[in-house]
Amino acid sequence: MGKNNARLELPKEAMKAYGYQIVDAIVEHHVTQDQKFPVAFGSREEMDKLFLEEAPEQGMDPSAVLDFVLEKVMTNTTNMAHPKSFSFVPGPSNFVSVMADALATGYNIFSGGWSIGPAAAELEIVTIQWLLKIFGFPKKKGGGIFTSGGSMANLTAVATARRIKCGDDFSNAVIYLSDQAHSSNIKAIRVLGFKKEQIRIIPTDSELKFSLNKLKNCIAKDRLEGLHPFCLIASAGTTNTGTVDPLSELAKICKKEDIWFHVDGAYGGAAYLSPKGKTMMKGIEKADSLTVDPHKWFYQPYEMGCLLVRNHKDLSHTFTEHPEYLRDIEGNTSEINFYDHGIQLTRRFRALKFYMSLKTFGLKAFRDAITYNIDLAEEVENLLRGSKSWEVVFPATLAVINFRYHPIHKNYSEKQLDEINQYISEKVVASRKALLVTTLLNNQVVLRMCLINPRTTMDDVTETLDLCRTFALEIEEKMAQKV
Repeated sequence: MGKNNARLELPKEAMKAYGYQIVDAIVEHHVTQDQKFPVAFGSREEMDKLFLEEAPEQGMDPSAVLDFVLEKVMTNTTNMAHPKSFSFVPGPSNFVSVMADALATGYNIFSGGWSIGPAAAELEIVTIQWLLKIFGFPKKKGGGIFTSGGSMANLTAVATARRIKCGDDFSNAVIYLSDQAHSSNIKAIRVLGFKKEQIRIIPTDSELKFSLNKLKNCIAKDRLEGLHPFCLIASAGTTNTGTVDPLSELAKICKKEDIWFHVDGAYGGAAYLSPKGKTMMKGIEKADSLTVDPHKWFYQPYEMGCLLVRNHKDLSHTFTEHPEYLRDIEGNTSEINFYDHGIQLTRRFRALKFYMSLKTFGLKAFRDAITYNIDLAEEVENLLRGSKSWEVVFPATLAVINFRYHPIHKNYSEKQLDEINQYISEKVVASRKALLVTTLLNNQVVLRMCLINPRTTMDDVTETLDLCRTFALEIEEKMAQKV
């Protein structure tokens, strides 16, 4: 690069060549993922050695910078879209949405207000309406907003619930959620200034679902003490097990008690597209608000969450401000300014990737992919139950399966089983051949697979289980030597 390039530009042909290099790299990454290791490691010391430097005063050749990034940055990141990335909630993504994101970023489209980005706002309205229809929300009164993810969607939901149900005084307000609710909900509650004594964590039943009786008792007790129950957060697909709370029953309780009913479907909500998921989530359409993350099971790239509400006015009543510097761009009531529906003023054009991928592949393809994921997890459960080595700790639920190594002919203590399964996970991850970590369930260390990648095959699973078995035999031998 020249010493003085204050316009921050490249020549046209250089831009084309640079862009082609990036697209080629992305395509190559997408078509060769299954040939790479899904897991990357890097200590702070190692990363500092690679990247730590002072900001350069002079620029350098853009291709050299790109080559360095492709070689050192992209290879030192765990690939959550890999077919053997089973942990947390994988991010399978899809190429069309990736290119849509590149378009939205390349054109640098502002998606906060109508007057600056009418097409962007309209596509957000249209795609939100698609989601409203999918989940049975009222199309005319319903609304929503795309967010960075489920954490911001849940924060937006609780802020809205507080405003609508409590106004400006929430000093005696009480919010209810189960012990399986996602941690982002607790974070949202704390960010909004609620004290610990205003939060009710309701124990779940033997199936890890919201205990209805315990909830009713808690609400009754709070009312007798002069408190104000204002919001309940249910789960449509918990992260640990994929469990869905009894949504219809919870909706009835909320209606009777005049409590805002929020459903956190960040993980599992998209499964509503499938026949099995729709059956499990009966009652989701009765929610006052619903979080769903397209960057999870709608196969979109990060970052893309979504909040849907039964009444779009609840969002505008909560977040609309009228600063002087926006006075000329308010528009009419049909021209939605999405900065009035959420926390962000400056917003990227998130709707484009969802719009383009659904237009390209069609809703049926997404439905088929989700159905495949659910069926695959159930097939894995059957495989595990038919083995003398594995124990299913929690059945396949919305493409999540929890299991552990527990051979029927060995009398291991719970402590030993925990040690074995932790060892299996650590060795599998250390091999870099699969991302399979543990979680705690019923005070047991268990292996957890989340199978929402439509490109994950049964062979990917069985190869990983064979690897697990190898490491299980390895630690069993070590344990025998100690005895």
